[in-house]
Amino acid sequence: MLLAPEPGKPSTLLIPHLHIRELVEMASTACFVIVSKNDIPIYEAEVGSAPKKEDLAYQHQFILHAALDVVQDLAWTTNAMFLRSVDRFNDLVVSVYVTAGHTRFMLLHDSRSDDGIKTFFQEVHDLYIKIFLNPLYLPGSLITSSHFDTKVRALARKYL
Repeated sequence: MLLAPEPGKPSTLLIPHLHIRELVEMASTACFVIVSKNDIPIYEAEVGSAPKKEDLAYQHQFILHAALDVVQDLAWTTNAMFLRSVDRFNDLVVSVYVTAGHTRFMLLHDSRSDDGIKTFFQEVHDLYIKIFLNPLYLPGSLITSSHFDTKVRALARKYL
């Protein structure tokens, strides 16, 4: 609600209990998934600052799964690893990064800068290579490392 200013003071928009920074962060939605070359999800994280709801998590999984066909087609038509925005659903965008071994890093997010997303994917790719080179890791199996999870979430806070 817009209030009339007091004499000598500029007018302001008053929203009880919320600051502008909190309003911007409230709407931040992001779901990150790593999908193996056999179309099996091997890592998943809700990395947005929006409140976590189980129904939304299932919807995010569905949207990302539906985008796999588009990714499959695009991956064979370009040499680029970062495919940018490959699909949209309402106000959510699916961005994808494909490794040389055809592992897909998929990020469902609201519109953000492509540079931050690309840097996020590149740094997660470095982490993934470290996991992949671990002799105790079976390629294509779930990534259960808490260290990997912590690092991915920290990168998401930094770049997304």
